[in-house]
Amino acid sequence: MNEKKELEKGVTHIVVEIIEYVPNAVVSRTIIKKATGNITVSSFDAGEELEEKMSPFDNYIQIIHGTAELSIDKKKFTLNLGQGIIIPAHAIHSFNADQQFKMISTIIKSGYED
Repeated sequence: MNEKKELEKGVTHIVVEIIEYVPNAVVSRTIIKKATGNITVSSFDAGEELEEKMSPFDNYIQIIHGTAELSIDKKKFTLNLGQGIIIPAHAIHSFNADQQFKMISTIIKSGYED
């Protein structure tokens, strides 16, 4: 399966099952990718992290399996199954996996013209 390809349109899926955990890795799979935004599902193996970064767009995160540790502008959050949060545009953020977790990330790129 090509991991860079969008999911097939008009076909049902169970979002938590479209990506697996890989030992010692963070894995991402694109659900939809457009010029105006994208939706991605990611899995984090226990002990993995994404270093601090910043995006020019708001990013909605929802946990679909496990528990995630997230830092937004030095403020720490623990997100459990089903919880979501908006990472504001231009905020410095990072993820830490004390345990395995999966999340959906939704970025909307339009509406920033103001």
